[in-house]
Amino acid sequence: MKMVIDRAAVATVDDDGSEYSPGYVIIDGHRIADVGPGAAPRPAEPHTYLDASGCLISPGFVNTHHHLFQWATRGFAQNATLFEWLTALYPVWSRLDAEITAAAATAGLSRLALTGCTTAADHHYLFPADGGDHITALAGSAGRVGLRLHAVRGAMDRGQSKGGLPPDSMVEDTEKALTGMRDAVTAHHDPRPESLVRIGLGPCAPFSVSRELMTRSAVLARELGVRLHTHLAETTDEEERCLAEFGCTPVQYAEQLGWLGGDVWLAHAVHLDLGSVKRLAATATGVAHCPTSNGRLGAGIAPVRDLLAAGVPVGLGVDGSASNESAGLIEELRQALLIARLQDGPAALDVRQSLWMATMGGARCLGRDNELGSLERGKLADIAVWRLDGLAHAGIGDAVAALVLGPAPELKLLTVNGEPVVTDGQLSRVDIEEVAREHRIACRRLLAADPPR
Repeated sequence: MKMVIDRAAVATVDDDGSEYSPGYVIIDGHRIADVGPGAAPRPAEPHTYLDASGCLISPGFVNTHHHLFQWATRGFAQNATLFEWLTALYPVWSRLDAEITAAAATAGLSRLALTGCTTAADHHYLFPADGGDHITALAGSAGRVGLRLHAVRGAMDRGQSKGGLPPDSMVEDTEKALTGMRDAVTAHHDPRPESLVRIGLGPCAPFSVSRELMTRSAVLARELGVRLHTHLAETTDEEERCLAEFGCTPVQYAEQLGWLGGDVWLAHAVHLDLGSVKRLAATATGVAHCPTSNGRLGAGIAPVRDLLAAGVPVGLGVDGSASNESAGLIEELRQALLIARLQDGPAALDVRQSLWMATMGGARCLGRDNELGSLERGKLADIAVWRLDGLAHAGIGDAVAALVLGPAPELKLLTVNGEPVVTDGQLSRVDIEEVAREHRIACRRLLAADPPR
């Protein structure tokens, strides 16, 4: 059945930046049938009608970097650097199993949905022995909540005995990791336009992955036709390690390994010189900007103004909720704007650029900008309808500014493929109390033996 969403402000985020107030969006099945100004034309056939007066309609948000399993370990190592934080949490994560991953992912995806996210890219790189099938667990959680998932099958094969950061007990054999990547693609990757699950390949980071695994995973991804994702240039520690061990910057090292290109997006990219920014732009390599997580760990401020000016595809990422306990996507729009202005002044980033990163920028990073990221005829009906009619946003005449600069608004409606995921501020497909109960049980089991400090 068609759905008509009428009498709202509309931010399409199309190439022309079209906005209507009032305007409408019409959904037909999985896709957007029409978008325009003024009152909506009413279809002759039966349809659902939603009066969205006082609301803003935007594309659903695209979260370009997450670690959903980390919802089970929030609040620890509160004053640590990235390497200190990882060292504190690795022993706990060594007890992770697919059941815990499923509970944490369901909780994390529920929170993402309530904050406007319709597509989530999750980077899962921990596969403890006898822990079960974590990628299947992630796909099941996404299906349960109703979100679109890009599951990145990660890996680590460089433990402490080989100069890496993780304990040897936490890493996989290189061949086993590559087999796991291929198996994940075979089992779950759906390349069809309307697909709800796609797989990417993602060795974790240079300080936990061998040169061999980085190189061979890039070859494998291109053989299988899937995208590549990893952490890069997140901290000064990493940059110093790269210079000392490899004699080059992180971006130069990635290029040596075949890890720059239009099928690659990198998480964080905080510490970049101008030459690195230019190489990312020239190769159309994307960046997942994670402002809250970078602040929580004191990693630094990514040069977002320079990246956008150079034409780099930049999306927003929540990152794992052990380094971003809020774990919501709407907050990242405001955080991105504020920290960019702290670094480069009040003109560094505007509200529409923040919205673009959360939508079209993210879709470009995931290679889905022909399907997602804007409100245009023929695109998939991943749509957010935000309530801006209360006291919290009263008097802000610019609806996009109200969304980005004001308090996080409630969702009147969130759809994925035209199907409701959030209705009137409540999850449509799962019981949030049940999700919380399942997660508490999983946390107790994970943390019982030796919680981190």
